[in-house]
Amino acid sequence: MARTPSNPVTGLTERQLQVVGLIALGCSNDEVGERLGISARTAKAHCDVLRQKLGVPRRRQIPAAFRTLTGQDPLACELAPATVGAGG
Repeated sequence: MARTPSNPVTGLTERQLQVVGLIALGCSNDEVGERLGISARTAKAHCDVLRQKLGVPRRRQIPAAFRTLTGQDPLACELAPATVGAGG
């Protein structure tokens, strides 16, 4: 599987940006996985990488760290593919 190139500003992949948006919405790893079509374990792995990249010790700090880094609302990062299979 080819990796999505990182965003030059944030160093985050498109998938990681989707995960940031879903965390900002309050989704659990199970919910993130369900929305993105990945396992909860993979969602947790994305969270672990995000915590490391954004320099925060807790999952719930990811959206605020993203906002501090970019000046952007993390809810704006939830891209259309993230909602595939949700509620519909």
